[in-house]
Amino acid sequence: MKSWWIVTEHGTIRLEFREVPVPQPKAGEIVLKVHATALNRGELIPGGVVHGGPEKLGGTEAAGVVHAVGESVTAFKPGDRVMGRARGGFAEYATLDAHQAMSMPQRLSWEQGAAIPATFLAAYEMLFPYGKLKRGEWLLVTGASSGVGVASIQAAKVIGASVIGTSGSVAKLEKLKAIGLDFAIATRAADFAARVKEASGGRGADLIVNCVGGSVFAECVRALARRGRLAVVGYVDGTLKAELDLEAVHANRFEIFGVSNARLIPKERAEAMRGFVRDLLPAFAEGRITPVIDRVFSFDELPQAKDYMESNAQVGKIVVRVAC
Repeated sequence: MKSWWIVTEHGTIRLEFREVPVPQPKAGEIVLKVHATALNRGELIPGGVVHGGPEKLGGTEAAGVVHAVGESVTAFKPGDRVMGRARGGFAEYATLDAHQAMSMPQRLSWEQGAAIPATFLAAYEMLFPYGKLKRGEWLLVTGASSGVGVASIQAAKVIGASVIGTSGSVAKLEKLKAIGLDFAIATRAADFAARVKEASGGRGADLIVNCVGGSVFAECVRALARRGRLAVVGYVDGTLKAELDLEAVHANRFEIFGVSNARLIPKERAEAMRGFVRDLLPAFAEGRITPVIDRVFSFDELPQAKDYMESNAQVGKIVVRVAC
């Protein structure tokens, strides 16, 4: 089968095309005929927690048709439409643990299905079990035009929260307003805390999703409401360290946590998927959330898709069509 591998050399990442055998399912696994996959910045950053070593078959999410199932798999059968977190989504066939697969709502296209699993599961964990976001609270998303940023906005609106977003692009912020962004802050600098307090009536953000990184971390702490929660999910700025105001954390009972799928054990992955299917998947089936896709590339254009991601031009997800 055709596949694209992520190869890390001398601190840089490139994609390499290879012909490899079609995978065979082990016990508890599904082999998916991939119709679409999507790019996630975390596995395409040199040294990032998701990149997986000097080389690996790329792609962490996919949508397609079940090709084969392994022993003990009873929830799915060949021919089922499925989307999920995958190993090797940058290929014509990918492997999924059965507990990482979910039935794809009929209203979704293959491209829309591929845009959901990794990104929306991360947003789900930040907003639901960890972030405990409630109706009427305020969410701040830094770097709001990213895939996770857009997913967080959409999920927050389903909850009934108000959303503030930052971006260096006024044009991107205008697009985000169309999907529910309530208050836009055009900035790339760590200078938004006062405007967050102003927008929220002096309260501050009850939950912050930091997609930018360490360069805005201290400002995020300053933007929090009392008993606020701060999620660390990305560091596109390349800044992995930041100062922490311990007095502010102590006095205001802040909670600071990270969300990454890289080191989850199978039990934790399965638990997150069950929660997502219960709490958020119905919003996709009912049309309350439609994934935002910036651009679709063909399978042969995957290196160009990576270049486009690195240009930071997108709003939402970059998707790759593998099969029609």
